[in-house]
Amino acid sequence: MLDEATRSAILRLRQEGHGTRTIARALGISRGAVQDVIHAGHAEVPALDRAEKAEPYRDQILELHQSCKGNLVRVHEELRAVGAELSYQALTAFCRRHGIGYAPPEPSGRYDFHPGQEMQHDTSPHVAKIGGKERRVQTASLVLCHCRMLFFQCYPRFTRFECKVFLTDAFVYFEGVCARCMIDNTHVVVLSGTGKLMVPVPEMASFAERFGFEFRAHAVGDANRSARVERPFDYIESNFFAGRDFRDWTHLQSEARIWCDRVNAAHRRHLHASPRELFVAERMCMKPLPVYVPDVYALHQRIVDSEGYVNVQRNRYSAPYKLIGRSVEVRETKEHIEVFDGPRRVAVHVKVIEPLDARVTDPAHRPPRHEGAFARRVASVEEQRLAERMSETTPMVALLRKRGRGGTRDLRWLLRMVDEYPRDAMRAALVVALRYGMSDLERLERMVLRRVARDFFVLPRDADTDPETNDD
Repeated sequence: MLDEATRSAILRLRQEGHGTRTIARALGISRGAVQDVIHAGHAEVPALDRAEKAEPYRDQILELHQSCKGNLVRVHEELRAVGAELSYQALTAFCRRHGIGYAPPEPSGRYDFHPGQEMQHDTSPHVAKIGGKERRVQTASLVLCHCRMLFFQCYPRFTRFECKVFLTDAFVYFEGVCARCMIDNTHVVVLSGTGKLMVPVPEMASFAERFGFEFRAHAVGDANRSARVERPFDYIESNFFAGRDFRDWTHLQSEARIWCDRVNAAHRRHLHASPRELFVAERMCMKPLPVYVPDVYALHQRIVDSEGYVNVQRNRYSAPYKLIGRSVEVRETKEHIEVFDGPRRVAVHVKVIEPLDARVTDPAHRPPRHEGAFARRVASVEEQRLAERMSETTPMVALLRKRGRGGTRDLRWLLRMVDEYPRDAMRAALVVALRYGMSDLERLERMVLRRVARDFFVLPRDADTDPETNDD
């Protein structure tokens, strides 16, 4: 079929007075084709009006498309089962021309950004070889939209804590922030709503306010809106992770930063410069960092267990043994685990990145030799006074401790008896009590009173006359 340009040339040559044979020879076409164009009298290409093989099955195709959930392979199989003789290609072309389960692609938009106007943040799962094993990692990336400067890091998981840690490192790397940060509709930042109606989590909104920017979310399904950050993920996977082995997570993060420095300094044809060169102009329009950038930490309330450890992300870290059974505050930072007893920091450990059920022990947190649970206990003030005033009370104090009754109340009770009652009666009662292993202080005091009454309140035996009536 002749195109519109050839048809226009035929009509123009005809108007100039050339014959059919001359026009056909000049354009390299048949004389019949020239005559058809001349008879039509216009240069428009006529539409082909021919029957389609799938047209008789239109109603069946619509019904099967719905029952087969849009799977045209199954639709074609069902049509062939009822005797329809058409190829799969004919079926798909028919559906495409008539809009059955097919929508024509829309042209992608173009977004231009002024310096310091916007940065885009997103995450993507990748596989990295760490310590000789392939591990699934979450790659977090931040891109400045004007100059295309890139920064990314990898984490075993990505929660709000890792999000704040990553963004803080990225802001320090860029030495500033843009006015807004475009994200997808992730639950890490989004509390409710989508797109322009997105409401961020108060924790993340406070974090953004500290650095002077705001979070924005693109509309659901509008992937082009975040193309600045989406596009580099494929390059990271095919270039950074390909053929690289990492000793540990620290090595991975340092290599990622070196790779970012090299990529940001490389010249790009479509930019006619390198991102580092364009960053010089954008840096002047970005908001500066606060004077003080505090360390990001996650706060945990823990009770030191019977072995002297606190549990954070399935890993156990030691605490001073004197805090066993007490509630402490644990701060999880990017690289450390810090244990606080009130306002005082009592332990600092290097953080174990992955949940490995590991134990991290500081030898200083264990009791010294012969000073553990069975070490000699420091005597209290009451015990010292009892030992000074009556040394015979020391076995009774030990018995009270053994029976779990040697508290301050019991020691003061025993000290009162030593001070108030005669020493002989007290010693005799203690001897009997210790002989039978008796630690009940109330019963011990009755024994003392019984001896006191017998020794100090005895009536004379030969009282024949009443002393009050005796005239002598």
